[in-house]
Amino acid sequence: MGSDPQYAKWPLLPLAQHVFTLTNPYAARTVQQASAKSLQDDISEHKMAPLYRYLAHPIEGILNIVGESSASAPGKPTSRKPSAVGMIASKGLTSSINLPWSEELYQSLQTDNERELEEFQKEEDEAAEKAGDTEIMAAKGKRAEFWARVGDKEKAIAAYEDVFEKTGILGTKIDIVLAIIRMGLFYGDKQLVKKEVERAKTLVESGGDWDRRNRLKAYEGLHLLTLRSYNLAAPLLLDSLSTFTSYELCTYSNLVVYSVLAGSVSLKRVDFKSKVVDAPEIKAILGDGDDKLLALSGIISAGPGADASMQDVSSGSKTAVVNLTTLGSSSTDQPEAEMAVDFSPLAQLVSSLYNGRYKLFFQALALVEEQFMTQDRYVHEHKNWFIREMRLRAYQQLLQSYRVVGLDSMANDFGVTVDFLDRDLAKFIAGGRIPCTIDRVSGKGVIETNRPDDKNKQYQDVVRQGDQLITKLQKYGQAVRLRGSERA
Repeated sequence: MGSDPQYAKWPLLPLAQHVFTLTNPYAARTVQQASAKSLQDDISEHKMAPLYRYLAHPIEGILNIVGESSASAPGKPTSRKPSAVGMIASKGLTSSINLPWSEELYQSLQTDNERELEEFQKEEDEAAEKAGDTEIMAAKGKRAEFWARVGDKEKAIAAYEDVFEKTGILGTKIDIVLAIIRMGLFYGDKQLVKKEVERAKTLVESGGDWDRRNRLKAYEGLHLLTLRSYNLAAPLLLDSLSTFTSYELCTYSNLVVYSVLAGSVSLKRVDFKSKVVDAPEIKAILGDGDDKLLALSGIISAGPGADASMQDVSSGSKTAVVNLTTLGSSSTDQPEAEMAVDFSPLAQLVSSLYNGRYKLFFQALALVEEQFMTQDRYVHEHKNWFIREMRLRAYQQLLQSYRVVGLDSMANDFGVTVDFLDRDLAKFIAGGRIPCTIDRVSGKGVIETNRPDDKNKQYQDVVRQGDQLITKLQKYGQAVRLRGSERA
């Protein structure tokens, strides 16, 4: 089989984003119309009868308004299927755009599916009679990919597991687990994805090749992003940028967005500078004309002090490599052509945060929420948390440089009112996130920072840990004496 990835085409994850868009109250009507058309076209083209029923059926479909069509069906529940929670943006549809149900189309798709299944069964029977195990496994693999293509989650996973149990090739086993992870991501099944990611990591550690090891980084990073573990997702996503080949998972542009969002909210300032602000892969997407050209040529490199060693490009020294192949839209491995994306709010968010231009930062943060956080199915549910944490990061960054700051001066720096800043800071102070106090008794209002004494904290930690160690030693000594007396 070689090192080429298998089972990497299905399911089409962009379809799950289209489903999300249809139920997203923040999506523009034109975008919802385009998503509905894409869904209809793909369902017809790829004969997705199970997915069509799952989405659009007048009684069981998850895209129907709760109670609208099920009122006349006795015994039917009045809420959505639990499995639909990971696919839809809101519990109640706010858009008039829907996926229309056609019984005639469904019957036609189902007939085509039955015909294909008969052909697969015939191929398996012939392989069992006349060919060897390789041909039998190939036929079973086609059946698994068929169920993944038409959108039947349970049957696809069962078929993949059947192939997994009967194959002995490690690379194929890893590819099958990655396909199951994508089924979980498609339907928003976080428990399934978590289990399969751990399974894939075990397989990769037992001897997986370089390509699959790197592909798994992107899979795990995206999974951690859905769990709001941005601090764990950031290094994996950022490491995936220069070696990204998992087009079946997401586009390269999406990976850059996820990497920047995760890095901005979780990395320390030094790492944020080297891995996000100065990263050549990110500059190639977010940078202006000069930065983008330098990043693509490899002259700009990531890492502190690296640029100084790159002055003479022709000296044969190592230059940073940017994954140029991912920047084109002609690759046949990509699930769909990348749409033009305006990255300027994201670029402004990164630069303004690092350079301390907080008024621009708040403006960029609002645009990032509007254009990215509310529109993407993987980060949508964490948008409020992300915005709050980014505000906190900006507050902490400014306050750590001063002992005393005027409340009105800080409000002016952030472009907000004094009352808003007072209320916002109060929440973080009460939660122990910002070590400072606000004194408004004097009139204008003053913020006094209470910098923690690191040396004193270290001393207290040593004393506490020492007490714990002494207690454990005393218990151990008592246990030893008891055993000695028993022997006597």
